[in-house]
Amino acid sequence: MFDKYAVLDELERREPIFHRREFGTTREDFDRLTDVNFWETGASGRRYSREHVWAVLGQRYASDPTGRHDSDWTASEFELREIAPNTYLLTYLLEQRGKFTRRMTLWQRRAGDWKILYHQGTLISGSVSDTTPHRQVLDSE
Repeated sequence: MFDKYAVLDELERREPIFHRREFGTTREDFDRLTDVNFWETGASGRRYSREHVWAVLGQRYASDPTGRHDSDWTASEFELREIAPNTYLLTYLLEQRGKFTRRMTLWQRRAGDWKILYHQGTLISGSVSDTTPHRQVLDSE
């Protein structure tokens, strides 16, 4: 059993996923980070396969090798919930040049490393303010 606040700290450093180049930019890195059944739901509501996500990332890494565009992202309002042993739902708010999305990533701890099982982004229209604390660990009941 992990200290949930330590897990929150560790996963927060990894988000937004695929924009933290210290975790890698190669196909091998992507394969190590994602479960073989990984998929994503984009802000459009479309479902994207693991292969499609890699194709987009590969193009991004090739067109922006220094990662200068990755610094345009600001993540905040992190919340973590353990939903099964060693499996965590991480949610947060992502801002890029005035566009806000609510994000969620399903993470699983395996053999001492983290795997991404699923990711989703939902575009926010209107105000982003709510009464949720900005950073917390939620207990499952």
